[in-house]
Amino acid sequence: MAKEILVGKASDFKEGDKKIVPNGKNSEIGVYLVHGNWYAYANLCPHQGGPACEGLLMAKVEEVIAEDKTYQGMRFNHDEMHIVCPWHGWEFDIADGQAVADRKWSLRKFEVEVRGEDVYVIA
Repeated sequence: MAKEILVGKASDFKEGDKKIVPNGKNSEIGVYLVHGNWYAYANLCPHQGGPACEGLLMAKVEEVIAEDKTYQGMRFNHDEMHIVCPWHGWEFDIADGQAVADRKWSLRKFEVEVRGEDVYVIA
């Protein structure tokens, strides 16, 4: 049976914020507000069990290639944000929790509900 975990007040979050909340005695959930959307993932990297949600939230890094196929450098794409695990740098797309380098790996995703001013994770 699913349980509700009170994360806090929606007004306590600003764009790009995260909060890590306990989920029982031995696990945690990272809750994010990104581009006006709420996301929640288990704070457990599938690579080697690192605390994925304790890492950075950063924009996707893209290489810029000109029409003549020459390398022009790199840029940040702020439309696609990534959770970066602090242990080994594995990156996960905030929208679906899938690993960027290999989509067969992903963070466990949870539903987030906002009721009035209260934010809940359904775990």
